[in-house]
Amino acid sequence: MTTAALDAAQAALAAEHAAVYGYGVVGGRVGKDRRGEATAAHAAHRARRDALARTVRDLGGEPAASAAAYALPFAVPDAAAAVRLAARLEDRVAGVYSDLVRAADGPLRREAAGALREAAVRAVRWRGGGVAFPGLAERA
Repeated sequence: MTTAALDAAQAALAAEHAAVYGYGVVGGRVGKDRRGEATAAHAAHRARRDALARTVRDLGGEPAASAAAYALPFAVPDAAAAVRLAARLEDRVAGVYSDLVRAADGPLRREAAGALREAAVRAVRWRGGGVAFPGLAERA
């Protein structure tokens, strides 16, 4: 693997740390009707985070540690804002997995593509609509 793959895996790990934190906020603010969805997403991001920590080690790196807290992109005072935050988290995660797909090959590339797909699907569910190229929307 290349240094680019290690750097992209570290970036994906950092994004997963932030997503786990963000879903803690989402879960505390989202309505009861979507709480199960938030719980499932939180668990999925924790699992991806743990897998990425192992991947970074396998690539010869030291996994980036989680921060104590993360700045949210906007205030989350209610359920509607929590839903917007969940969609934004998924968009950000999709973006870093897009970078990892580009930098990796073999099994890591397939894993990153799967994670990109999962994030894109969750973003569509939260937002109620999709984007043409998940993971690339913020680059437009």
